[in-house]
Amino acid sequence: MSLREHALSLFRGAVGTVRPAPMLKRALKLQGDGCPQLLVKGQAFPVKKNLYLVGFGKAVLGMAAAAEEILGEQLTRGIINVPLGIQESLQRAGMQEMLLKPHSKIQVIEGAKNNLPDAEALKGAVAIQELAQGLTADDLLLVLISGGGSALLPAPIPPILLEEKEKLTKMLASRGAAIQELNIVRKTLSVLKGGGLAQLAHPAQVVSLILSDVIGDPLDIIASGPTAASSHSVQDCLQILTKYNLLHNLPKSVEMVLSSSPTKPTAPQSYSHVSNIILGSNTLALEEARRQAEGLGYAALVLSAAVHGEVGRVATLYCQLIQLVCLGFASLREGALSDKLRGNLLQLAAELQIPGLDLDEFLEALRGLGPDRPVCILAGGETTVQLQGTGKGGRNQELALRVGLGLHKAQATGASSPQGRCEILFLSGGTDGQDGPTEAAGAFCSPGLVAEALQEGLDVEAFLRNNDSYTFFSQFQGGRHLLVTGLTGTNVMDIQAILIRAMERS
Repeated sequence: MSLREHALSLFRGAVGTVRPAPMLKRALKLQGDGCPQLLVKGQAFPVKKNLYLVGFGKAVLGMAAAAEEILGEQLTRGIINVPLGIQESLQRAGMQEMLLKPHSKIQVIEGAKNNLPDAEALKGAVAIQELAQGLTADDLLLVLISGGGSALLPAPIPPILLEEKEKLTKMLASRGAAIQELNIVRKTLSVLKGGGLAQLAHPAQVVSLILSDVIGDPLDIIASGPTAASSHSVQDCLQILTKYNLLHNLPKSVEMVLSSSPTKPTAPQSYSHVSNIILGSNTLALEEARRQAEGLGYAALVLSAAVHGEVGRVATLYCQLIQLVCLGFASLREGALSDKLRGNLLQLAAELQIPGLDLDEFLEALRGLGPDRPVCILAGGETTVQLQGTGKGGRNQELALRVGLGLHKAQATGASSPQGRCEILFLSGGTDGQDGPTEAAGAFCSPGLVAEALQEGLDVEAFLRNNDSYTFFSQFQGGRHLLVTGLTGTNVMDIQAILIRAMERS
């Protein structure tokens, strides 16, 4: 098999293990006939046909289908807010298990085209709000949450209009704000986020089942934490707006809400009626990819499930790791170039501050690998792109293109001649199957990409300056370097795979 086929197999395996149905069926059980109980990861909740369900996110349709199968007649009513077109997309892909059965008790509302809040998403959020407000102390609310949930739960605090809130978050994103920062601002200005949904549902018992798409799995950040006590205050929101120079550019409605918001977050004891349970994450997906890579004969290492930072810096990290591995294949693991690369990597890792990454330990593990066995380095997380151009792309395609450019430059300087003795493939893909406003999940690259593109009259650096990675990959070699999976029905951030093996001698 080619490296490309291997990388695709690993990506699909990683995504498969965090698909909603198997995860939900492992965590959720209904037991007993006379006085049934809902068992959620060992916790028991009595059920008396008073069970309601709401959900929002890219994986929630599949989660809801599995939940309804488990709950059966005990489910009274449900409302889920899911991405526009997902039912048709899953139907077309033959993924029937992720679709609700005819005559389902769960109402499906589709919205948030291109993962941006819109009028349809607002309609779904209002319906969920009304259901939660009508619950009593005898009721049980099951909340299904996954990545993309924030865009599908837009209910700004009056008098803020949805358009005003979205204009503000778009401006933040274009200035390089991290997803965590965007979510802090969103939830400060929202009725349902930042624990709002849980407070509206009180005094009902609330049980949230969560598929994490945020580094470190912080409950108050995933989908902007609708059922979790917020650890952030209005002060944090103001600091972020100041950081990106937007504080004096706010609509009057936003100023009004910020000035009247409580200065302290709601106390955690106000959430004693809530159980938040994380079902799946990037870590689970990477572990499955590692297991499969070892099955394919690779020495497989997971760098981190929490890679973050500006896309160009992360691309440099990956390029230097690739060069270091290639030195090992050329039996040049010790020497001046190897020492220089290690020093650069340690400095870069310190600047990126990737949570939980012990790069010294990782480099030692790399050093211990034999020279003949192919190597697979896996990583996950979510990079950020500072928009400078008007092109079309996504962070995974831009990352792949920047890695391709970095490898080309290293080869051109002659600084990493051992690279020429290795076959190298880099893959970056979003586990939800959608990278930015494109139909691609991400892209592949190899060291020859830039030189081959030049032969086709394509200037990689010009495309990058315009943040136009999707247009580049669409035009280059008929789009064969695009990773196109269709919507996957799940979402645990992004996955990167670096595959390296010794070049076969002719």
